[in-house]
Amino acid sequence: MLQSIEQRIKRVINNLLPVTALEGKFGLPKTLNEQLTHYHTPGISIAVINDFEIEWARGFGVCEARTTSKVTPNTLFQAASISKPVFALAVMRLAQEGRLSLDEDVNNYLTSWRVPVIAPWQPRITLRQLLSHTAGLTVHGFPGYPNSDPLPTTVQVLNGKPPANTDKVEVNIIPGLHYRYSGGGTIVAQQVLVDLLKQPFPEIMRELVLDPLDMTNSTYQQPLQNDWLAKAATAHPFSGVPLEGKHHVYPEMAAAGLWTTASDLAKVGVELLRVLHGKPPAMWSQETIKEMLRPQQIEQTQGANESFVGLGNGLFVGLGFFADGGIGDGFYFFHSGKNEGFVALMRVYAHIGKGAVVMLNSNEVELIPEVMRALALEYDWPDVFEKEKPIITLSQAESYSGLYLTKSGLQFKVVSQDENLFLQCGQQPPLQFFPTSELEFFAKAVNTSISFERDDTGNITAMTLSQAGVMSLRQQSDKQIRAERQE
Repeated sequence: MLQSIEQRIKRVINNLLPVTALEGKFGLPKTLNEQLTHYHTPGISIAVINDFEIEWARGFGVCEARTTSKVTPNTLFQAASISKPVFALAVMRLAQEGRLSLDEDVNNYLTSWRVPVIAPWQPRITLRQLLSHTAGLTVHGFPGYPNSDPLPTTVQVLNGKPPANTDKVEVNIIPGLHYRYSGGGTIVAQQVLVDLLKQPFPEIMRELVLDPLDMTNSTYQQPLQNDWLAKAATAHPFSGVPLEGKHHVYPEMAAAGLWTTASDLAKVGVELLRVLHGKPPAMWSQETIKEMLRPQQIEQTQGANESFVGLGNGLFVGLGFFADGGIGDGFYFFHSGKNEGFVALMRVYAHIGKGAVVMLNSNEVELIPEVMRALALEYDWPDVFEKEKPIITLSQAESYSGLYLTKSGLQFKVVSQDENLFLQCGQQPPLQFFPTSELEFFAKAVNTSISFERDDTGNITAMTLSQAGVMSLRQQSDKQIRAERQE
């Protein structure tokens, strides 16, 4: 068994697939060491969940560039925003025990701070809204503080008062109507727990979540103290250069302050899997975990009374976690994180007991999907790779042929040849497009698709060309051009 796991690890770290400029196409396989160098990333920690348990956890590389201190499974990384779903487990445990309500006005729990009044209007927000990012609050995230800087209290963070380096957390849209990610909202929820339980926040998290899950290498303590520091990786925000002071401090603990390991985060995933599949839980009931992984409801201004918080492409927000609402085995829950010099991703398939946690001590987020693809191939994760588009047989291709003109005068010529469709733009050679339906076509050679419109008599009247203008892996823009067919 040990030998087979080692073989699996070897296959994973030798089969990283870089993306290319073409959608759905990957470059030649690379090794993990090659990509650590390519992405200026000194170290990485990986934990793999298979068959509802942690199958292996391994560190690669070093804790700090130009040192020999190896990353191990016990090396601490900043979880960044993955702090949020772990924190959500604390809120859900208190709700399960009846010590608070997810749907109560949080001002009924807060004593050291209040949700600000806007003119004469007092917004009403709830923990459910805070955990699902629908409370209408400001402040997306937090940059952290250099070790040498004074640190704000939580109330100073909420009020945007020095030495806080972010704006005031306040409502500026009607709560409950829209999703908008807000780390500031998570800090409101953090203050609810502190005011309710009257304990320091790291102790609350230790008691409610970390100890029950045996997360012995995890702490929300900020700044990091004593023996914990000796186990911590150094942040590398740019080109593999260590951050001065080794890492930033995040007093916004519930939103970004968790120091942990890939193994400990994998324990969270395993616990949720066990509960969902009827195994004896540590602290959370099956209904509680299911509630965390349900699409949360928001009010609609028109039409039906309620709608789900959808994020497009099948993604939705639950309570703490995000999820992909794939059918059957493809359903997974996840969260990513990015602090100064640290990035991480947790992804767990709820129905089949598989998943992984990947943590880096750099900001090179592009490395994570390469590792995840290697794991997906080795462990047969569903729906990771885009399915090949079905191509139908086209009849009457000539009915699409003709000249199409935009309002600005740009011309496209559509021609058919042997029931195949080609598009010519300007001086470009004709480019073949393949039909997925009678009105939808795509090109294999470039990231471009076209769709046609019919009138009431069935005649083609217009065409829309869509292009994904990939400028870099971090920047993408979608371009659309609509052209009317000329008689």
